Amino acid sequence: MRLELSLFKFDSKSDYLPYYTKHFLKIENEKNLLDILNTINNEKPLGYVNCENFDLVVNGVYAKASITINELVENFGKELTIEPISIRRAHTDLLIDQADFDKKIAILTEFIDEEDFEEYKNLKQYFYASNTLNYNDQYIGDAVLILASKLIEKNPKAKNKILQKLSEEENGASNYTSLKNRIFNFDLAIEEKIFELQTSLKLREDIEKQNFRVNTTLIIDFGSFEENCEIKHDFNDFIFAYYNRNDKASNLISQLKAKVLNLESLNLDLARNTFNKNQEITYNVASTILLDVFDNNADFLVVDNDEDFYIFDYNRKLLEKCCGRDVLIPIIHVNELQKLASGNHQEAKATLNKHQIDPEII
Repeated sequence: MRLELSLFKFDSKSDYLPYYTKHFLKIENEKNLLDILNTINNEKPLGYVNCENFDLVVNGVYAKASITINELVENFGKELTIEPISIRRAHTDLLIDQADFDKKIAILTEFIDEEDFEEYKNLKQYFYASNTLNYNDQYIGDAVLILASKLIEKNPKAKNKILQKLSEEENGASNYTSLKNRIFNFDLAIEEKIFELQTSLKLREDIEKQNFRVNTTLIIDFGSFEENCEIKHDFNDFIFAYYNRNDKASNLISQLKAKVLNLESLNLDLARNTFNKNQEITYNVASTILLDVFDNNADFLVVDNDEDFYIFDYNRKLLEKCCGRDVLIPIIHVNELQKLASGNHQEAKATLNKHQIDPEII
């Protein structure tokens, strides 16, 4: 088996910008990613830690150096891009300055002992994997939230004091965005603990209680989705992106013969359950998605629920303010897409006319 690797390289003492070196590696005795790094290092020195617990990023996903060759190929293919867990804090290839991570634990100093401190050091991957850091580098970090949850389990009597400490943080738990699509083999039980913490802090509510509509009086009824409909228009000449990717629509999408973009941004979490408490993080993530889709020449963005439609379409001016650009790309609800594909144009037009930007494809 041969792998093609693009390896991040940077020396803060001599390089102005980072770059990537190409490596075409025939797998022989290597069993995991650490073995690959060791093989490359034997040819030319590389900045990394020779340890299976070493954190890095593979094709945009946070992983450990212990990830096996089979797991790499099965999940990422044979063309791999290897990067540090924080490009902006890299100083020697895959090694970073983690001072920002180290100082965040100060929030919980009065509640921790040496064992807790060691526990925190093992949570570094969760800190840097957070997409929130791309918008707010003052965020206390997912590692602090995970440790806080563990401290409460360990000492329930300290719960109220820990919650009070977290609630005083301006850049606190309302900034959490899901790690589910960002960490390889992510344990969803960890995220559930963070959700419980957000609920205790009165930050998290059901989606139905969130107000995603700027114009609260205008509600669109998108009708129902027909799973087994006859396709009369296949969208052969169109390019679009599909956010959230609900399984119920996968059959429809596969029949349309359009070019469907596969972008990393489409895996980002909109933090919808904390929208009422922190709209800014949702707007920032949504603007990133919208701009990425727009810059990749999509004709429109498809969403599969009402809430996401309102976020992307009704809040367009706020999203454009976040990214500093006009993003004139239509948003189409998957129920409208189904109607368009099956030829029910008049029914589709009744709702398309109410969009901030009419797709004008009828």
